Amino acid sequence: MKKQTQKKNSTVSIKLKLLGIILPVVIGIMVLLVGVSYFISRNIITEYSQNLLRSSIDNQANEIEAWLNENLSAFQMAKQAIEQTQPGQEQLQQILDSYYGFNDNYPNGLYIADAEGNMMTASGSAKTEADPRQSLWYRSGMTRWNMGFTGAYTNEEGQAVISASGILKDGSGVIKVISADLTLERISIIVNSFIEMEQAQAFLVSASEGTILAHHDTSLISTRLSESDDGFLRDVGERVAQDDFKMAEIDGNMTAFVEIQGTDFILVSYIPTHVIYADIEHVRTLMILIGLVSVAVLALLIERVVHMVIRPVRELTSVITAMTDGDFTLHVKSAHNDEIGVMSRSLEKFIQSMRMMFASIHVVSHRLNRQADSSNTVSGQMYDASRSQSISMKELNTTVEQLSRSVNEIADNAATLASVAADTREDGRQVGDKMKETVEVSVQGREDMHRLSEAMREIDESVRRLQEEIDRVGKASVEINKITGVIGEIAEQTNLLSLNASIEAARAGEAGKGFAVVAMEIGQLANTSTDAVHNIENLIEEINKLVQNTVRQTQESVSSINDSSALIGDALITFDTIFGNIDTVNALVEQMAEKIGKVDDVAGNVAAISQQQAASSEEILATSETMVQHADQITADSQVVSKGAGELTASAKELFDHVGKFKIEKGAGQR
Repeated sequence: MKKQTQKKNSTVSIKLKLLGIILPVVIGIMVLLVGVSYFISRNIITEYSQNLLRSSIDNQANEIEAWLNENLSAFQMAKQAIEQTQPGQEQLQQILDSYYGFNDNYPNGLYIADAEGNMMTASGSAKTEADPRQSLWYRSGMTRWNMGFTGAYTNEEGQAVISASGILKDGSGVIKVISADLTLERISIIVNSFIEMEQAQAFLVSASEGTILAHHDTSLISTRLSESDDGFLRDVGERVAQDDFKMAEIDGNMTAFVEIQGTDFILVSYIPTHVIYADIEHVRTLMILIGLVSVAVLALLIERVVHMVIRPVRELTSVITAMTDGDFTLHVKSAHNDEIGVMSRSLEKFIQSMRMMFASIHVVSHRLNRQADSSNTVSGQMYDASRSQSISMKELNTTVEQLSRSVNEIADNAATLASVAADTREDGRQVGDKMKETVEVSVQGREDMHRLSEAMREIDESVRRLQEEIDRVGKASVEINKITGVIGEIAEQTNLLSLNASIEAARAGEAGKGFAVVAMEIGQLANTSTDAVHNIENLIEEINKLVQNTVRQTQESVSSINDSSALIGDALITFDTIFGNIDTVNALVEQMAEKIGKVDDVAGNVAAISQQQAASSEEILATSETMVQHADQITADSQVVSKGAGELTASAKELFDHVGKFKIEKGAGQR
């Protein structure tokens, strides 16, 4: 009972199990969906942002290239105009003056320097250099015929500029370089004015020198990337130095590079990743909230659905639990048409079948108990009869022994008579007395032989009655064997029902585990019934063997008793003969005085007859002892039969008690 209580206390409901399985799966699916959605959305936004940043920086590069080319074309046209007209000194000064303040991109206009270090500027220009031949623009210009841009540098006025310069052939015969300056501040305005992507930043870098040409922070202009305090700028400088211009995420910024055609300028555009992913982070938070609400709603719906599905299973569980305790008085009602409804109706049919089976077993066990009691009574009677026979045979043995002693005495007296009759006639009177005693003993012996004959007839009747009772025991054993056969068939059918129930429970899966336990218990009960039937059959077989042995020994006893009766009949005839002879001897003794001469012959005959009688009495004594042994054997066999009948009664009672543990409706076990 303690083990069963512990099992009940540790039982977990199917509802909790299903919720424990389904809810983690639903939560996992929701987490997976949110994660996958976030990952896909992040990748999409990343790809979109990269494309947008690439498009933005390409547009910026195109605009910058157009702006630079526009200015460079203006410079080139001015250079070509001078080279074509080959103006004089005054005309050249007029041309330079005309370009001063002509365009905001190059407010100082054009300026020219020759190989002798002379420099010519617009009249309003404040640009001066002590030795222009040492300047970057002059050295760069001396390397090309067409005008091209130099790197960024700081001029003598302290402005960060780049210059467009080239060799001027004005027909003077002196090598000259024409140049114009573009301030980096102006370039920064141009660079940052074409940014299409919101919250993105851009700056222009000289690849050859690693300096910043344009930046929204003007304090960084003309500084080297490798010497910057900003880790992002240093990392950008390393990539520029390695000519690695692939788009990448650098220090939390999505960064794109593009080369400005015709220059060594690198345009760098970047946007912080947290700006890109701000919306997706908001969407992720919203999806998590929606997921939590969905999980809560699904958990509530699943709990209600599971409750509705499990409720009939709980009813089935209570019925099956009652069945395991042996209560088959319950009824299962179900109006459902699903698998649980089919299981409920099948369980109701099973309960009805078990009621009918237990009612039948109850009747059979009750009948078997009555028949076992009857067999026990018959075996007891047979045992009492065998004991009575044994006592009678012992009394017969005592009587035969007394008869043997009497016959021996007669033989001794006859021998004495023969010897004495030859010696003296005077002993005739004593012989007469002895003959009278002999007559009395003979009369007593004849009466004893008659009583022995009557006892033998009574023994024969007792043995016949014993044989009839043994036959009844054999017939009762056959009936019991038939009953055990019926019980065996019922146990086999029960075992088949248990097997079918186990198969159905296995098909039902988790929901059929409780039913499988019931099927197992029923199968064990059927196996126990089968074992009990086998034990009963073995007991009945032993009883049948004992009955057969008893019948055989009884038949042998009947044969021996019949032989003994024949011998006793012969002995009775012999006693009658002896009695007649003794009577004749008595008559002869009375005439002994007259016929003393014939006494010797008569005494010899009497002695011979007495010896034959003594031999017969010894044979009767031996036969009587054999009959006593047979009677003792019959008594022992009867005791064994009685013991077997008692065991049969105990087995029948045990079967009756086992069946009585199961509760069925009142009146179901009565017929």
